[in-house]
Amino acid sequence: MSATKYTPAGGSGVRMPTWFIPHGGGPCFFMDWNPPHAWNRMADFLKGLSATLPQRPKAIVMVSAHWLESSFDVTSAAQPELIYDYYGFPPHSYELKYPAVGEPQLAARVTELMGQANLPSRANPSRGFDHGMFIPLMLMFPKADIPVLQLSLRTDLDPKVHLQAGQALTTLRDEGVLIVGSGMSFHNMRGYGDPRFGPISDEFDHWLTDAVQGEPQQREQALINWAQAPSARLSHPPRAEEHLLPLMLVAGAAASDPGQRVFSDRVMETTLSAFSFG
Repeated sequence: MSATKYTPAGGSGVRMPTWFIPHGGGPCFFMDWNPPHAWNRMADFLKGLSATLPQRPKAIVMVSAHWLESSFDVTSAAQPELIYDYYGFPPHSYELKYPAVGEPQLAARVTELMGQANLPSRANPSRGFDHGMFIPLMLMFPKADIPVLQLSLRTDLDPKVHLQAGQALTTLRDEGVLIVGSGMSFHNMRGYGDPRFGPISDEFDHWLTDAVQGEPQQREQALINWAQAPSARLSHPPRAEEHLLPLMLVAGAAASDPGQRVFSDRVMETTLSAFSFG
């Protein structure tokens, strides 16, 4: 049986891009930092992203590095609560608000599409929005007036399976849905602030950019085998690559559309980049 098409009011007809964005360190964009301007360029980039869209999204599917499950689970509550899953930050950062509504109809559509691709998926009515979702969206869509659901990663961290999950959701792009992967192109906690990791992050970033910007078939194979890339495991240590996996899902959702690096900056001695497809 075919999946029920997601048809929010107004329909669509325009294909949305897919994005892989860096979400920064905790609530970094909303607090003092040392050095004080460390996150400014990234914040400006995130603030300007919505202006690049072909139309206002009917809804957003956000894949956060901070939610892992045994299956591809989706938030299905009408009004999920925020999860302040960062530690040791100023008190005011635990009072940040992002009152976006959920989208149960779209959650049902996602689980159905995943099932058709033989990928187990569950609707989760109790899961809230973690900071991998609400921190960047506070900059990207500050009015919080677009329905959002979060999609989990899978705990096996299999890049091929995450590419397949993205492929299962490709049709949503033609239904007005913006698919966003929220993670970090470099995420080795030991490396942040250490100048020795500057060249390491550069080497991996150069490889990653070439992979994303390659022909779609070659791109898929490169991303499946990302761990063999130069400096890969120094940039994303074993069993800690959850911040890279959202890229696989949005690359899968891109299908045959081209990818490109749309942002890069040196933050805490490491190179951090963002990518867009379509």
